Amino acid sequence: MAVQRIELGRGDLWKSKAKALQLRLRDRFRVVVDRHRRRPHIFSAASDGYFSSTVQRWLNHFRDFRRDSLHSHSAFYRKRVSKDFNADEESVIIRMVQSVAVPLLGNMCHVFMHGLNRVQVYGVEKLHDALLHRPKNKPLLTVSNHVASVDDPFIIASLLPPSVLMDAQNLRWTLCASDRCFKNPVSSAFFQSVKVLPVARGEGIYQKGMDMAIAKLNSGSWVHIFPEGSRSRDGGKTMGSSKRGVGRLILDADTVPLVIPFVHTGMQEIMPIGATLPRIGKRVTVLLGDPIHFDDILDAEGVENISRGKMYDAVSSRIGQRLQQLKVQVEKLALEQSVEFQQAAAGITERAADMLQQVDWGSFGAGSHVSTEERDLPCEPRPSQELLSSGRYFRIGFSYDSIIISRMRGYMDSTELLGFAARGLFMNFRAREHTASIRDVGPVRAWKQFLEANLLGQWNAC
Repeated sequence: MAVQRIELGRGDLWKSKAKALQLRLRDRFRVVVDRHRRRPHIFSAASDGYFSSTVQRWLNHFRDFRRDSLHSHSAFYRKRVSKDFNADEESVIIRMVQSVAVPLLGNMCHVFMHGLNRVQVYGVEKLHDALLHRPKNKPLLTVSNHVASVDDPFIIASLLPPSVLMDAQNLRWTLCASDRCFKNPVSSAFFQSVKVLPVARGEGIYQKGMDMAIAKLNSGSWVHIFPEGSRSRDGGKTMGSSKRGVGRLILDADTVPLVIPFVHTGMQEIMPIGATLPRIGKRVTVLLGDPIHFDDILDAEGVENISRGKMYDAVSSRIGQRLQQLKVQVEKLALEQSVEFQQAAAGITERAADMLQQVDWGSFGAGSHVSTEERDLPCEPRPSQELLSSGRYFRIGFSYDSIIISRMRGYMDSTELLGFAARGLFMNFRAREHTASIRDVGPVRAWKQFLEANLLGQWNAC
């Protein structure tokens, strides 16, 4: 009896271990271990329902796997999406929050870009015309390069006037990775309130986020997307290839949207990689291109037997080529702007030098006591353009060995010195802002050095 009990105990122990292993497999891989696979009468009449349901379930899993995971051309198909897709999840409260949050954020970004930075836009009328005068129920899709994490709100807001930014209903929808923008309930609520749709990385082009974007296009809305799929890793120097997702947005929509491309440069200076807060005082250049048409690709679908995957690739390739062309043009425009800005700064410096030469120094008490030797000195030649641009002229003008400072030493007391310093505010502020040499030798520092060299030295001698 004792031996039999021990054997029964061992049998129960192995059964409990097997049961625990089944539970671990189910929890780890989310599958249920088939305990009926060793039934001798699996094909009997009593088990027909179980067998057929099991086969049907595995066939469904295999079909979904082929459609969502395999990269063969036969895996791509047209998936129609209703314009009311996901309408139940957008409650009245969310729409009310969007009507307030989108204009508020848009105008804040507009003020930041045009007030604290410099934005030069070329061809903005193409976007305005497409946004305000396109046919009714005609969807709009804008595509651009992706340089910084704040490209979408800042660039979009800089392209639109404040009056358009107040209309939250007609402003853009955009897509963002769920592991970046929808990590927690707080961030999810914020991005949902500013019309951002979540997409999951690695789940293919037939996921729910893409279906939501197509539903917005089917309702005639505006959707903005980055065809590269992610930000540039080298600060915008290169542009990645366009993904198939943008091809599906265009071809699977009920009506082919109006596609407007644009490329920008300079956002990598406002929000560099790794920065937490945007910077100010930078220059951004944006170039908008003509609408991209896909009539030839659509016509080829009916004439030739082209797979859906190849059509997606053709559309995305055309968009990528157009963005590459715009990138070359916008970099050329940005370079020309930089040269013009340097020339303008040099012109301001030259005008400031002319103002110094035209000042009536006699009104400050410096001209009535000029010695005969100083009158006989030859006139100093006008400084060259290179001298003006480098700032050396101002360093010479305010040096202790110059004629102006020598006159001030001998004929101006402290009260006249303060009065002259007050009158010296006529100097151009913009010239001091953009010329490093002028910042180094400013009026305050010049008078401080003068006082230390003359007045303080006399007092110490006494």
